[in-house]
Amino acid sequence: MTASPSSARSCDVAIIGGALAGAATAIQLLRQKPDLRVVIVEKSASFPRKVGEATVEVSAFFLGRVLGLTQYLNEAHLVKQGMRFWFANERSKTLDECSEIGGRYLARVAAYQVDRSTLDTEVLRRARALGAEVIRPASVQKVELVSRGTQTLTVRHGELTETIRARWVVDASGPAALLARQNGWWKPNLEHPTTSVWARWRNVQDWDGHELAEKFPDWALHCHGVRATATNHFMGDGWWAWCIPLKGGDVSIGVVFDQRRVQWPEGGSLGQRLKEFLGKHPVAAEIMRGAQCVEGDVHWRKNLPYYSTRHAGDGFVLVGDAAAFIDPFYSPGMDWISFTSYAATEMILAQGRGEDVSMLVEKHNRDFVRSHACWFTALYKDKYDYMGDFELMRTAFLLDLGLYYLGVAGLLYKQGSKALAYGVFITPPSVPVYHLMRTYNRRFAAMARARRARGTFGRMNDAQRFMFGGFTFERDGANAKHILKALVRWGVLEITEGWHSWFADERAPRPLLAESPASA
Repeated sequence: MTASPSSARSCDVAIIGGALAGAATAIQLLRQKPDLRVVIVEKSASFPRKVGEATVEVSAFFLGRVLGLTQYLNEAHLVKQGMRFWFANERSKTLDECSEIGGRYLARVAAYQVDRSTLDTEVLRRARALGAEVIRPASVQKVELVSRGTQTLTVRHGELTETIRARWVVDASGPAALLARQNGWWKPNLEHPTTSVWARWRNVQDWDGHELAEKFPDWALHCHGVRATATNHFMGDGWWAWCIPLKGGDVSIGVVFDQRRVQWPEGGSLGQRLKEFLGKHPVAAEIMRGAQCVEGDVHWRKNLPYYSTRHAGDGFVLVGDAAAFIDPFYSPGMDWISFTSYAATEMILAQGRGEDVSMLVEKHNRDFVRSHACWFTALYKDKYDYMGDFELMRTAFLLDLGLYYLGVAGLLYKQGSKALAYGVFITPPSVPVYHLMRTYNRRFAAMARARRARGTFGRMNDAQRFMFGGFTFERDGANAKHILKALVRWGVLEITEGWHSWFADERAPRPLLAESPASA
């Protein structure tokens, strides 16, 4: 059955996708302008679990203080205790012999381990309670964009095909990236060919339980906080894996690898191959010794990163994964949702006030295209070349985290939600920081390649434990001290061994490695 033209529905804003990015945009719009007619078209009858279980400081601020979810997050999800990294080489045979990076104490700034299926459900429920109309399950077949005019969506809902007309379309369709693909703006990031395999697991070992404390007593005493509710990372040469606990007992464990460096094993079920792959890392082997993956909850996604060359027009805007996806490492996805959703809301409301949004649209496109490109280049380009080396990663992590606290998260906690309008790397003060990050990231990758050629890669991946107190937003000089120490350590590395790679060809191909996760 097809709806007649007279039965077409009209609204002010049509949102494609009802998960976090879309529902959060609806909430922000309706809180500031309750009389807006907002329609959300969601393709699923219920939300599946997905990659993206960990928040960091920016997304925690957005969820808690912008969307007002703090009480809900504390009741339905787990407080995150920072990030931990585990390294191995041929000398590390057991968990306590592997090198570790992580906090000694509990985290100081809020972040959460979230089950995205339940989080998405709750955010959509709140959007509906504020007045958004939700159509689900329904799929958007086509979108006709008209600058400064009425946008037309063709929506399939059961056996009914209907038309929705709106002044604004918000594309929150996630990796489907409906508008970007439909209009030829979608581009794969060929500089960063990564694949992810993940699953939900049960009967995973308790990091802080009696059994491991009795088996490895010295190891247990090194951490005075909680290891279990941190995002624990198993690190390898060309790959990393996450271990994230979820409320109720399930644990999300998955791997991301650079296709240029790692050959994924063949044979057997996907869950079995994932466990066997990780089982070659001593820490993962110990933690997953009795674990079983949840049947039907094992996933594979190839060629993860992509971006759109256009983010907005007078009548449409892309938010979250519909605009770009970089990498799951450091959990930037929900930060990206925070920035893009907030900026989209401001632009739509400005047009509703009668402002000429042409300049805002131009700025939005310029800022977010630049933000994504700089974010990728500064943090992720060739990072998989060195992330499996404890010594290099320790220095990079301190710089990455310190500069994130100093120049990104700190702005939110000092200036409030208006700082979300700035994005990342798009303000003049952030330009020197971008160049610094891009430089040390490139240099560590080059040093790692030189180490690999000399057979010294991962030389400190055993018997090392770097436990630090963490960063704050205080102006007491402690943050600068940590960053300065890391910069000095970088300088020492350049003097002692960096010259090996000063004139190396950075375009040289990366040979595929063996399947073993351990660094040799």
